[in-house]
Amino acid sequence: MSISQKIKAASAQSSMIRKMFEQGPILKKKFGADKVYDFSLGNPNVEPPENFKEELKIIAQEIIANKHGYMHNAGYAETRQVIAAKINRIHGLKLDGEHVIMSCGAGGALNVIFKALLDPQDEVVVPVPFFMEYTAYVDNYGGVLRKAKTTDDFSLDVAAIAAAVNDKTKAILINSPNNPTGKVYSAQNISDLARMLNKKSSELKKTIYLVSDEPYSEIVYDDVVVPNIFSAYKNSIIAYSYSKTLSLPGERIGYIAVNPEIEEAEELLNALILCTRISGFVNAPALMQRIVARLQDVKVDVDVYKRKRDLLCSGLEKAGYKFEKPQGAFYLFVQSPIPDDVAFVQMLLKRNILVVPGSGFAAPGYFRIAYCVDDATIVNSMDGFAEAIKECK
Repeated sequence: MSISQKIKAASAQSSMIRKMFEQGPILKKKFGADKVYDFSLGNPNVEPPENFKEELKIIAQEIIANKHGYMHNAGYAETRQVIAAKINRIHGLKLDGEHVIMSCGAGGALNVIFKALLDPQDEVVVPVPFFMEYTAYVDNYGGVLRKAKTTDDFSLDVAAIAAAVNDKTKAILINSPNNPTGKVYSAQNISDLARMLNKKSSELKKTIYLVSDEPYSEIVYDDVVVPNIFSAYKNSIIAYSYSKTLSLPGERIGYIAVNPEIEEAEELLNALILCTRISGFVNAPALMQRIVARLQDVKVDVDVYKRKRDLLCSGLEKAGYKFEKPQGAFYLFVQSPIPDDVAFVQMLLKRNILVVPGSGFAAPGYFRIAYCVDDATIVNSMDGFAEAIKECK
């Protein structure tokens, strides 16, 4: 077979998340669905809000000219405007609709951003642990991903990021709330990062962008606030998705927001619009753009995820596991009882528990649990978790 050697190698090292997810149907067929505890994939099990279903019915029946046709590559002007207005209302900023570009989810947004920013061998610094598809997103456009460690509680280690910055650095990529840790970077942490980036940009005489991947920014707990990076650093870009906010991962709808104070903003916006088209996205899904414009103040019931988090944390703590309690998203990143996280994940798999080794996020010694599952899955898995950790003692 004459496929690309690069893709052949990538296929051989494909995502551990997907590998574990694919085990689920096999085990469920063998043992029964209620005997398999699948925490592998961050696929929301909470239904979209009723408002979404109502608006979908309304829009489906409305007479709208060119309802399913092409539109401006950046998306519908009215949708972009209401999104900018919401950002301004919450964060006291001054975005206009032109600073928002509709995207095919956050993944599509990041690909468009990196296509617009990167020349071959440009570097993007990312704190560890991180969503491993970032490596592919950067590599797609000839870039190189450079890793920087985080602190013990998974906060940004600004000194480590600074040490990774050099004359090839084009951007810093952060994800808050974080996948896989659920960590929300504090306003002070972001402020310290911004101060360092301003200093480095001045020293290197170049623009270093701060790109924030924020699909979980409205899934937060315990009155935690996700600070807006635009207030801290002018050369900043946000990638957002409604996949989690409205439980619509399969609909692929999100946006790119560009700080209005960014250097050469008009050139960047034009590049992002062009890259949306030539990357093959063309535009974000038409119906979904119309729907999210009407649902800016609607989201899933976050308390449902909070209850699942607390249920899971309570059970694992009693069993003797160690972890940082997540502040957002729906992931728990747990220390493996043995150094070999892959081996421990296999021990859990023998008990029909599917989790993802931390090695899949460049953080060996941990494993990730996606708790966007039925409560029964959490409760009924606890005996298996307890048995596995006892086996390690």
